[in-house]
Amino acid sequence: MSILDYFRSSKKANTATVAKERLQIIVAHQRGERGAPDYFPLMKQEIIAVIRKYVHISEEQVSVQLEQNDDNLSVLELNVTLPERN
Repeated sequence: MSILDYFRSSKKANTATVAKERLQIIVAHQRGERGAPDYFPLMKQEIIAVIRKYVHISEEQVSVQLEQNDDNLSVLELNVTLPERN
């Protein structure tokens, strides 16, 4: 094994780790939307459209989740990563 093989293997491990983390985020996001009402995706898009009227953001900067408790209580959680002010 040469010194170059050592560096190549670490890059693959880092790439694999990043891919695994991204996949976990996607799976968690899909699980969160599984029990959501039918209007939820449209509502999320409309919320993003309203925020974009005031601030330039991408869809990845907005996280909208709906949590439902056993007490028939629904909580809508909205997280927006805003750009820094200049």
